[in-house]
Parts: sequence; C-alpha cells; structure tokens
Amino acid sequence: MRDLVRPSRLAAGARVAVVAPSGPVPEERLQAGLDVLRGWDLDPVVAPHVLDRHGTFDYLAGTDADRAADLQAAWCDPAVDAVLCARGGYGVQRMADLLDWEAMRAAGPKVFVGFSDITALHEAFATRLGLVTLHGPMAAGIDFTKNARAQEHLKATLFAPETVRVIASGGAPMVPGRARGVTLGGCLALLAAELGTPHARPSARGGLLCLEDVGEETYRLDRYLTQLLRAGWLDGVGGVLLGSWQECEPYERLRPMLADRLGGLGVPVAEDFGFGHCEGALTVPFGAAAELDADAGTLTLDGPALG
Repeated sequence: MRDLVRPSRLAAGARVAVVAPSGPVPEERLQAGLDVLRGWDLDPVVAPHVLDRHGTFDYLAGTDADRAADLQAAWCDPAVDAVLCARGGYGVQRMADLLDWEAMRAAGPKVFVGFSDITALHEAFATRLGLVTLHGPMAAGIDFTKNARAQEHLKATLFAPETVRVIASGGAPMVPGRARGVTLGGCLALLAAELGTPHARPSARGGLLCLEDVGEETYRLDRYLTQLLRAGWLDGVGGVLLGSWQECEPYERLRPMLADRLGGLGVPVAEDFGFGHCEGALTVPFGAAAELDADAGTLTLDGPALG
C-alpha cells in the first residue's frame, strides 16, 4: 500500500466549504461550528442543502442528488481550499455513485475532513482520487463545538501539520510491537458495509488500520470483524489502532472479543487511541505513511499530513 498525495495546508483566509453528505444537521450546532472556523480566520461557506431534510427519509440531509451536488460543487470550486463535513449519520453510500469522480480528480487536491459515516468517502477519496484525508471532528459535531482538545488538534493539523507528526494515545498495547504502513480505516460498520462496492479498497494489506464505532452491540462488532476476516480484507495488514467505542458495551466486556478477532493477525494492536466518537477526538490522517509503536501508544507520521 502506497502513501497518497498530501493536499496543501490551510492558511488564514482560506475558504472552507461545509457539506452534509449524510444525516440532517441541527442549525444551532452548525452555527456554533461556523463560529469556531471564523475564529481560526477561515472563511466558511455553507453548501445550499446542508440544512435540508429528506421529505420521506428524515435520517437524510435532503435528497441523494442534492447531497452529491453539494459535495461535487464544493470540491470542484477553485476558490475552495477545504471541504469539511457537517456531521455523519447515514447517507454517503446512497450518494457516492452520483459523484463525477473524473471531474473531482481534475479539480485537484484539497483538504477533506470527516468521520463516522464519512468513512465511505475516505475510502473513495483514497481509491478514486489518491488523496490523504483527515479522520477528524466535523463542523456541526458536539466534539468540535464543545471540546478544546478536539479543536486544537484539528487546527494544528490544518495549519501547522509538522507540529503533530506524533499522535500519542498513552494506552496500553493489546498486542505489543512496532509496525510500519499507510494509515486507513474509520468506522468498523462502514468498512464492513463497503466490501464489494466500487470505491472500497481491495484490502488493508500493508496498512495501519484504524478502527472505531459507536452504539453497537458486541455481537454486531464481532460480525463486522468476522466479515472482514472471512473476506480476506485483513490479510497482510501491518498493525491495528483501536479508537473509541462510545455507547457500546463497557470496554472490559468488549475487549475480549476484539482480542479474539484481532489477536490472531500476528500484528501489533494498540488500544485507546483517542480518535472517533469520543470527547476530545484526535485527528488522524488517512493515506499517510507512518510507524505504530503499540508499546508506547504512538503513531509517528513519516511527514506532515498536509503539504
């Protein structure tokens, strides 16, 4: 697995487009997020359909066509330097095939930020555009608008990425050791759901796989991991980083299943890495070459996440 193209870092005055590829967005949280971005001397612009709600399926932020059009227009606008997702939820998989990936590739690299349901777009941006993306807090997320650590880590990654070359969890190893590879991953449920789709990676071979999820029963997480194992998707993975498991079973009950499913891979597995659906979530670049030290609880990037 090769490392991908790094978009340019942001500077004061950069224009960032906020889009909603998945679920509906609470207006008050969106406004709070925009205030944070303006406080960073950024120029946020809100895509036309961000506050829409689908007339039939109220778990979607407007129609599939409108959500896709917002993302594509933002990405292809030469005045936009970065695209930030407003929130996750569900919906990316319904609209991903409506995007004109050739037009988006022609528009050139820019920063892309999101997590949760946005995992499906991280996969697509890697396979179709060959870009490093940022698994990090979203513009209308509670973690972004309320938590200083989440804000500061994302801000440093965007503006001064050389200052966050080492991402440290402080957690203990599930399986000790060191491994090198290219970062990838995201929400476990989405990675399993993406298998066999046009934009999914063929495997995690040579990668440092970041996994997290929210609100899932242990048996369902077991099912997702077992699906990835049976499909051969985890064959040759270099190492695994475990993030948050918010609103899942208590970790002491979840951990034995994770150890059972992942321990047989024969690679380092690091726990409690502080990314995902958790307070103070750290920003992790996907598509970047790095070294995992599970004993120390560190992920060291070979270079800055952004150019």
